[in-house]
Amino acid sequence: MKITPLTILLIYLLVQFSVHAQTTYPFQNTTLTDNQRLDNLLSLMTLDEKVDALSTNLGVPRLGIKDTGHSEGLHGMALGGPANWGDFSNKTNPKTYPTTIFPQSYGLGETWDPGLIQQVAGIEATEVRFYTQNPILHKGGMVMRAPNADLARDPRWGRTEESYGEDAFLGSRLTVAFIKGLQGDNPKYWKSASLMKHFMANSNEDGRDSSSSNFDERLFREYYSFPFYKGITEGGSRAFMASYNAWNGVPMVINPLLKNVTRDEWGNNGIICTDGGALKLLVDSHKAFKTLTEGAAAIVKASVGQFLDTFRPSICEALKTGLLTEKDIDNAIRGNFYVALRLGLLDVDQSKVPYAGIGVTDTISPWTKPETKAFVRKVTAKSVVLLKNSTGLLPLDILKIKSIAVIGPRANEVLLDWYSGTPAYVVTILQGIRNAVGKDVVVYYAPSDDMDNATMAAHKADVAVVCVGNHPYGTDARWMVSPVPSDGREGVDRKALTLEQEDLVKVVLQANPKTVMVLVSSFPFAINWSQEHVPAILHVTNSSQELGNGLADVLFGKVNPAGRTTQTWVKCITDLPPMMDYDIRHGRTYQYFKGIPLYPFGFGLSYTTFSYSGLKTSKPKLCDSITVSINIKNTGMRDGDEVVQLYISFPDSKVERPIKQLKGFKRVFIPAGATVKVEIPLKATDLAYWNVEKHAFIVEKGKVILMLGSSSEDRPLTPEGGIRKSLMLSVAMK
Repeated sequence: MKITPLTILLIYLLVQFSVHAQTTYPFQNTTLTDNQRLDNLLSLMTLDEKVDALSTNLGVPRLGIKDTGHSEGLHGMALGGPANWGDFSNKTNPKTYPTTIFPQSYGLGETWDPGLIQQVAGIEATEVRFYTQNPILHKGGMVMRAPNADLARDPRWGRTEESYGEDAFLGSRLTVAFIKGLQGDNPKYWKSASLMKHFMANSNEDGRDSSSSNFDERLFREYYSFPFYKGITEGGSRAFMASYNAWNGVPMVINPLLKNVTRDEWGNNGIICTDGGALKLLVDSHKAFKTLTEGAAAIVKASVGQFLDTFRPSICEALKTGLLTEKDIDNAIRGNFYVALRLGLLDVDQSKVPYAGIGVTDTISPWTKPETKAFVRKVTAKSVVLLKNSTGLLPLDILKIKSIAVIGPRANEVLLDWYSGTPAYVVTILQGIRNAVGKDVVVYYAPSDDMDNATMAAHKADVAVVCVGNHPYGTDARWMVSPVPSDGREGVDRKALTLEQEDLVKVVLQANPKTVMVLVSSFPFAINWSQEHVPAILHVTNSSQELGNGLADVLFGKVNPAGRTTQTWVKCITDLPPMMDYDIRHGRTYQYFKGIPLYPFGFGLSYTTFSYSGLKTSKPKLCDSITVSINIKNTGMRDGDEVVQLYISFPDSKVERPIKQLKGFKRVFIPAGATVKVEIPLKATDLAYWNVEKHAFIVEKGKVILMLGSSSEDRPLTPEGGIRKSLMLSVAMK
């Protein structure tokens, strides 16, 4: 039988007719309050059904609640990819289920554009609904394990690629944006459910199953938990995954923070789940309990309602021996069904759920739409960071180039990371350059310098583009293996920051002084030699299906780059404190780093220039907020984006504060020659520190220095100066 949209619609209507024929329970009554519906549902469930509900399955078949589970989705819904998300059983001839794949989260962060990030997540959520609701495909689950709200305090962390960088404020803004995109803007129903990873302070892979992240309460409140706090209280997420590690000796999966802070203070009345295998690790690695039964009981009592490993025998034994009660399980799983309620799974009448038609009545595959492909290309181009352009080599002028050499191991491949899905297509850098230059420009290609191939290609060409960088899972699909020391991945931290492939860059530059280095990487690298010698350097992350086209748009000036670094790129691994030192005050991140970085946090160049003037603040309002405004002029010949960054410092503080902190930013488009007034709100609460004695965020009286500029390292100038440099203003908090 040929499957047509009409066939799918008929199947959907048949299912709906069957559902309407079922007995209506009070929990299906949308006029009742959420709590009334959940109370009724729990009262109707058997103990056996409640134990089943401790899985990632949100369904209760006997009561007509259809199932949905989890999906991965850090930068696109993951169905397939290197990790085989979706668990397709036919290994010899697997069927692929394509999804739209954006740059890695690290690259999304480098856009510094919350509105763009929200759109990315919105497209992902549409594809989630499409796959889960389409009666023919029916893949994945509507609870999305995204975003990763962990902070990349150290560039050696193996999962840096999953983060939005080292800064709590930037991370919180992008986390909130991604959550809003995933969940949609309907006040009653979610498009998909955002489950943040991994609460919290999970930024070492080596020994993560038994290690403890140790730091004080102020760093917990002000830094490590801050993106999660904002994700719940502002973004609206009602789900997160507890991390493997401990905090100050107490494993997170049983830590009192889960209930006392995230539920009781912040209001997470939804899902808390373990990470994969965490129950067994709690016993075998953390040595917190002697038996799985004791461990399972402690996890449930900590208000964790979903296990990502084998749990049923241990839970049943805990119930039998009195370590757990049915009420304990009720308290833990209640949040699971709150999420199901918000997804519309408890409703009989799906016509009231605004997303119920995706994949059912709307059957055009989202990943095939031209506007989706164009958007991925736009996002990729906006994520590119121009690290150096000392001779004005970029942008390349197609009219003046007769030949170009595209060289390197990353030139003709798009590497998907462990949390990628399978895109419908990919465009490599080589293909993107060929697309851009057309048939009138000769393109030489050499993946390496075997038999001097790279040298010869570079020597023959007018300009050389050498593409180097890391492999997202270390060229080895085996779990927790990363053969190259400077590579990293889940389960393996990096042991080096230097780039072995930089030798290829040296060879190419020797053959052709007009060399552009393209660093395709998930992490910062200590590319000191290249920074000193190569005339132009671009950074872009792995995995985007439009990697080649997006990068080519920047190379040839179709897009003026405005990406910014989200970490401090150090010059040497010895610039970093020990890996397991979680006290960032010991010289970690731009907030406390006192050395000279290779590239500072928030750094990125442009093909045009900007000048800053007229820094002002509004008078404080009753709500204790001000607006910081500045005039920015595009003083160059090209239209472009500028990322305006607001930093603060506290010279008179009576408590230890960072050297400076990001507290506002805005990416703005400014036409050549035009001046734009940029306004950034600053709330008094953004100036607060956590007072341990008062157990609250407190705003100190005294002087606050405001600095507006284009990176964390711009030096303050007087209002008369300021070409792409920061301006400084002092205000008094009363």
